[in-house]
Amino acid sequence: MSDVVVSREGALTILRLHRAEKKNALTGAMYTALSHALREANADDGVGAIVILGQPGIFCAGNDIKDFMGFAMGGGIGQPVLDFLRALVANEKPLVAGVDGAAIGIGTTMILHCDYALASNRSVFATPFVDLGLVPEAASSLIVPQLMGNRLAFEMLAMGAKFDANRARETGLINAVTEPATLEAQTLETARAIAAKPREAVRLARKLIRGDPSAILARIDEEAKLFSERLMSQEARQSFEAFLAKGKS
Repeated sequence: MSDVVVSREGALTILRLHRAEKKNALTGAMYTALSHALREANADDGVGAIVILGQPGIFCAGNDIKDFMGFAMGGGIGQPVLDFLRALVANEKPLVAGVDGAAIGIGTTMILHCDYALASNRSVFATPFVDLGLVPEAASSLIVPQLMGNRLAFEMLAMGAKFDANRARETGLINAVTEPATLEAQTLETARAIAAKPREAVRLARKLIRGDPSAILARIDEEAKLFSERLMSQEARQSFEAFLAKGKS
């Protein structure tokens, strides 16, 4: 079975990360599958909302480090990653996320591009980019300060602090907290309610709320340039080597 399972349920397109044995860490192939699924859903007039889900107890552990180091050897953040980030920005369908468990790195920053997000009470959100010698991505350096203010943004993006589900809700990262057993059902129920609304009115309201995406796209490119430079740094190499050594021990 694919590491990204795409299914259709009525007016919903459901994107499920299906790599639980690796904590849903994203590979280049998974990024490509997610980008393709977003484009397909946007081209389908029958789709009223898109849902992103993980596995019980794990949403997404971030990038697959070994796979990601392959991008680093090429001196860049990787085209599959950039394609996915741009597909998130280009997406015109309501995007709903259901988070159960850890949402690390891109697991957190992709939530910033969702229109509604729920999390179980055992979920935790963290962006340890600086700890790996890197910088934030997915325009998080622009969106998080707007959402939380500079001090909380520094705590999350620079200090790499972990936010539990309640703090994530208090800071606006997610909308609601629920029990693990009911998370998926509530996520789908929310998405169905959105999909049942007048489609064009929702599309226009969403567009007005989000505004001009050019600043977000420009920040994604700016971050990607710095991210690529940092990947080649001594700090990043040492951090990745230490991470991999820890995984072998």
